[in-house]
Parts: sequence; structure tokens; C-alpha cells
Amino acid sequence: MATSKACLVAALCSLIIISAFIDGTQSASCCLRYTRKKWTCRQLLGYSIQNINTSCDISATIFHLPERFVCADPSMKWVQKVMACLDERRKKAAAVTKDNVHSTTSG
Repeated sequence: MATSKACLVAALCSLIIISAFIDGTQSASCCLRYTRKKWTCRQLLGYSIQNINTSCDISATIFHLPERFVCADPSMKWVQKVMACLDERRKKAAAVTKDNVHSTTSG
């Protein structure tokens, strides 16, 4: 009986440790503050959105640069303009790709 209790305690402790590790790794990928630098559309590859959840305390637009990621305040006007520019760039690239596929298959 004592062995069963010891195994149960060990299993629960392991579960708690694993849970804490997973929560810690998720928060490591969260934005904690915003950049002060205003980036231009030309400098960026794309973006993703971070919403507030149990792991992340702030909403953020995460801009993708060639070597790193930068967190920006999504309520700022310059951030919204850059996001719109990146969306437009993505739409144009998708249209070009679609046209190329269409022209190579129809020809």
C-alpha cells in the first residue's frame, strides 16, 4: 500500500513539473513589450498575431524579419499601415502565383 501511494505521489509530482515546464516554454515565445522602432513594410517578411491568453499578457503584432521577430503594438497607426502593406504584398504574390499556374496549364 505504501508503494502505491509513493508511486501516486511521484506521478503527480512529475505531472506538475511537466505542466510547469510547458507553461514556461509557452510564455518564452510571448511578446512581453513593444518595439519603439517604426519598421517599414520593405524591411519585413510578414507578421503574425499574438492574442492575450493564459501564457501571454499583451496583444501584439509580431513582425517577421530575416533574422528575428519584433513585437509591436497593434493599436498603433504605423503598425496597422505596415500590416495592410504586408497583406497587399501577399495578395499580389498569390495572384502572380495563380496566374503562373493558370498560364502553364492552359498553354
